[in-house]
Amino acid sequence: MEPNDRPAIDETDIAILERVERDADVNLAELATDLELSKSAVHYRLNKLKDADIITSVSADIDPLALGLNMVVITEVSVAHESGYAEDIGRSLTEIDGVFQVYYTMGDVDFIVHSRVQDREQMNDLIDEIVTIDGVNETASTFVMKELQTSARTVANMSEEMTENVVDGSN
Repeated sequence: MEPNDRPAIDETDIAILERVERDADVNLAELATDLELSKSAVHYRLNKLKDADIITSVSADIDPLALGLNMVVITEVSVAHESGYAEDIGRSLTEIDGVFQVYYTMGDVDFIVHSRVQDREQMNDLIDEIVTIDGVNETASTFVMKELQTSARTVANMSEEMTENVVDGSN
């Protein structure tokens, strides 16, 4: 969404986003009380944020370690630059089991792939799937030894300046 296409966002919207991002199952009455708004005003604002695709989904955060997904692999992927490669190879990368993020990048590598697996065999299978994608020339993987910060939160990780830019519409 282009910045000019999105609805105006104010401090109250930011407060709602922070709360929903922290707890998707937030109680509307409690949120309304905390923000000193009516329940209907909070409901209206949530719908506005959903309709504008600012809130793209409401889901539960699941601890990957509880499922034994304790190996994180960061793979740099270099590819042949042919017409449509970014879309085709990118789509193929996202379809591999265990992959949870794919970034198309500019620089020395073309894609950065983040994956989670339970053991070395799964890791080898995942890397094998990546290298067999038509157009993939080279991969280099880094294995995470310790996760210092992992968060899918957006609003909570924004600086005060970033928040101000959103509220005043400059970004």
